[in-house]
Amino acid sequence: MRAKIRDTEIYFDVDGAGLVPRGDRMVEKPVAFLIHGGPGADHSSYKPSFFPLTSRMQLVYFDHRGQGRSARGPRASYTLDNNVEDMEALRAHLGLEQIVVIGGSYGGMVAQAYASRYPQRVSQLIIYATVPDGRFLPKAQAILKKSGTADQIAIARHLWDGTFQDEAHLQEYFRLLAPMYSRSYQADQANVGVNRAILSVDAINEAFSGFLRTFDLKPELGQITAPTLVIAGRHDWICQPEFSMEIAELIPNADLRIFERSGHSIRSDELNMLLDAIAGFIVYNPP
Repeated sequence: MRAKIRDTEIYFDVDGAGLVPRGDRMVEKPVAFLIHGGPGADHSSYKPSFFPLTSRMQLVYFDHRGQGRSARGPRASYTLDNNVEDMEALRAHLGLEQIVVIGGSYGGMVAQAYASRYPQRVSQLIIYATVPDGRFLPKAQAILKKSGTADQIAIARHLWDGTFQDEAHLQEYFRLLAPMYSRSYQADQANVGVNRAILSVDAINEAFSGFLRTFDLKPELGQITAPTLVIAGRHDWICQPEFSMEIAELIPNADLRIFERSGHSIRSDELNMLLDAIAGFIVYNPP
């Protein structure tokens, strides 16, 4: 499905029923927006990982502008601020008063900004493997220099500089760096995920050569009013866990969970624990 909003067209998909029978009445489940990472990826990596959450919520997946199945546009428009405003426009387009917001990695950055700027629209906020500002970049570079292979270090230069040449070049980056992202890395599974994604070189290049170096959400986090769960992977090389600790300190009354056997890709390393944590948080923090 597609929504023509603002100056673009956003692709979205819905998983699970929103209205379900319970005894002698119909009950409306909460609606969750799942915000994918990258930038430059799409929502496909979230399927089928998050499907079990449909027992608790109706899930709305969407691709950021210029990414996945959403419309392309000027590269300069692929910004964090536009991603936030597109998300708000999509909420209004779907006629939703409040939403559960779930975002990982870059999606977690968008989620933080959205919950800060539209606090009245967020019933619960769940973010994982993410950061509040650009300080993660030099730390990630140092970790990769120490722990990465020569091939990984060489291709990551295109990430730091925002110089990927085409989709095949970006696919090669994800294949080479997959063991750094996941503690339970399996080549066949990693390749399936990369092959089915629609990647956007312009989006990732614009982010890493530009706004990801300078963005800073810390001053906004105190404006978040929704119950918040912050999750980190202990061995996350690119969104280091100390930043999740800082986020949890800055958001009023946030809960922090650190997954001890996870890297950046918590969905690969400890998926069942992640799903249990999200579902439990929704149950004990109802809208």
